[in-house]
Amino acid sequence: MSANNSMVTSSQFLISPFEHEEFAHDTGQHENLLFIHCRKTGLKAIIAIHNTTLGPALGGCRYWHYDTSGAALTDALRLSKGMTYKNALANIPFGGGKAVILAQKDQPKTPQMLQAFGAHIGRLSGTYITAEDVGMSLADMDEIAKKTNHARGTTAAGIGDPSPYTATGVFEGIKAALNHCYGNPTLLNRTISIQGLGLVGYQLARLLHVAGAKLMVSDINAIATQKAHQEFGAKVIPPEQAHSALADVYAPCALGAVINSSSIGQIQAKIVAGSANNQLASDEYGQALHQKGIVYAPDYAINAGGVIAIATATKQTAKQEIEARLHSIGHTLSEIFTIAAKQNLPTNEVANQLAQERLENAAKQMDHAA
Repeated sequence: MSANNSMVTSSQFLISPFEHEEFAHDTGQHENLLFIHCRKTGLKAIIAIHNTTLGPALGGCRYWHYDTSGAALTDALRLSKGMTYKNALANIPFGGGKAVILAQKDQPKTPQMLQAFGAHIGRLSGTYITAEDVGMSLADMDEIAKKTNHARGTTAAGIGDPSPYTATGVFEGIKAALNHCYGNPTLLNRTISIQGLGLVGYQLARLLHVAGAKLMVSDINAIATQKAHQEFGAKVIPPEQAHSALADVYAPCALGAVINSSSIGQIQAKIVAGSANNQLASDEYGQALHQKGIVYAPDYAINAGGVIAIATATKQTAKQEIEARLHSIGHTLSEIFTIAAKQNLPTNEVANQLAQERLENAAKQMDHAA
């Protein structure tokens, strides 16, 4: 391994992973953690492989500027664990992993950087499969794929941008939540507060509008909110008011940790259901939502549409299978809501239990086969 393209020790990232709180509280035990530094291209990245019981770890790569390297590690660890549970609940034969590329203010993202990242993925011998996430594009994935066969969501895969599939899955999940709360999945005249109008959020807004919902939208991008106002008749509100809006559904579709000590007491919606990852700042807020009588659609259950599409895109029956699996997201959430109501448990705990049961059953089958 050359000096210009090598792994770096955790000390160079100013964080000790073995003392990191995500490790201390992670009963799933991350299997592999890779710190990457390519001096030639400026690449700094982390790949976290959480669990490969169900198959190779599949999870996107996020390109983001983090305030600290510790924040980047936290993101990689939390997101990779979430992918394990997401893939388990989605019934796809993949484990959970995630990668983050640390965006540098003085170092733009380049094809050479992405290819270097792809070369590192190639060295993992198929134990991690990457895909598109925040800050990454189809063109970026094509660059990564030049150096590895373990990249999905590329031009060659044929599905293109996975965000419409994610949005469709969230749409199905919202209908399941409405049906659980009101006995009817209809969106006609239901008010939805969408926080974040990125690729997924905007696609979700379109689906909800067509179904007859009344929309309130917020985003730091004024162009996106104005477009939603013109196209969907959406009411534009400040992002800091999205969680407290008087709505039937609060749909977080930007970054995570929006359910926290500051927001929990201000949520007026009966349902929290959106595409953002890691919406709960910590698991305790799932209990807090439960105590307030708010139905929470666990994020890794409702936003699985993209990974489902990526996982099935290489098959000849991809389109039909993807559509069937997207509808199953609503069925899975209905099961979670029903169990949670019967057992008086927070929905995030029920989702964790279901995912863990599938992992344990798979592990037992592997032991018997051995």
